[in-house]
Amino acid sequence: MCCTAPLYSTEEGGSHLSMYIAIVLLLTVVMVAAAITQIGYLQITRMRVKNDLKLFTVLEKAGLYSRERYESLRKSEVAITSFDGLKLCGAAIENNPGSKHWMILVHGYTGSRAVSTQFIDLFTEEGYNVLLIDQRRHGRSEGRYTTYGYYEKHDVQAWVRWITQQYGQDVAIGLHGQSLGGGTVLEYLSIAEPQVKLVIADCPYSDLTDLMRHQLTRLNKIPSVPFLSWVNARIRRKAGFSLDQVSPIRAVRNSTLPVLFVHGTQDHYVPTRMSIEMFKVKPEPKQLLLIEGAIHANAYHIDPELYRAGVHAFLRKYIGQPVKTYQPEAAQVSQTEETPPLHPFQLELDGSLETI
Repeated sequence: MCCTAPLYSTEEGGSHLSMYIAIVLLLTVVMVAAAITQIGYLQITRMRVKNDLKLFTVLEKAGLYSRERYESLRKSEVAITSFDGLKLCGAAIENNPGSKHWMILVHGYTGSRAVSTQFIDLFTEEGYNVLLIDQRRHGRSEGRYTTYGYYEKHDVQAWVRWITQQYGQDVAIGLHGQSLGGGTVLEYLSIAEPQVKLVIADCPYSDLTDLMRHQLTRLNKIPSVPFLSWVNARIRRKAGFSLDQVSPIRAVRNSTLPVLFVHGTQDHYVPTRMSIEMFKVKPEPKQLLLIEGAIHANAYHIDPELYRAGVHAFLRKYIGQPVKTYQPEAAQVSQTEETPPLHPFQLELDGSLETI
């Protein structure tokens, strides 16, 4: 009697099954890694920008500013062209005609000039005119990628030159930046024009690689190795810059312009230590203002009196005493409106990698 042997033994069948499972697992790992890399790249450079209505709603709930107040101001819409051909938009608020003091307000990631409106009175009441700008890829400005100051510092330079061209070479300009704006104005220190007299950096990052490593590992529980290098490679290929090219602490270390660092003590998105580290290495003149209990981009809301006092003292020391304030009728009316009382409301004006 003749018996036919099976085509595959039990051992061979088990081996093929194990190989199949291994291949499936490997493909799954590769797909997950690719997805994390892609999402990280998009979150860092192309996160969806919030519209002005949403931003004003946040400010109004916090009792900081309102869309109605902003719309009542007399202002001029301004458009300029960046060094790489993008249309950049802003609004000039000349509440103090004839004043040579100007402040450029630079907003954070996924925001727009609407976020910066909360700081208008802070400077106009000191005799400043204010230029609110939409950073590239935000608000009404063109652009495809956010580069954290790598290209944006040149946009700030273009705005500084617009002011000097319009109002004279003898203007005194200050820069105020929050979060991404804070990093941008600190990066600008490396190319600053002589008309720029000081910088106020609110919750800025000291180094972009350090920040992204923190957000991956601490906020999202994702190992930085190898994902950070993969994300960086994609950013370099797509957006034309790399994380290591953005390091405000390098610019700070070599600048003698006065800088006021402001940071909330409970900021976990951009760690408070980053402002402290920059303050330690920066040559004089410099000041550090820590707002107890404030989270990210929340310092002005948590303690407006301390924030205002610190900023005003800094301005008076390094640019000079304020000029007499003159405000157009529309602005005067808006300031007589009753401001809603402050209440425990936490601003969340920045994007993060928390959705990964």
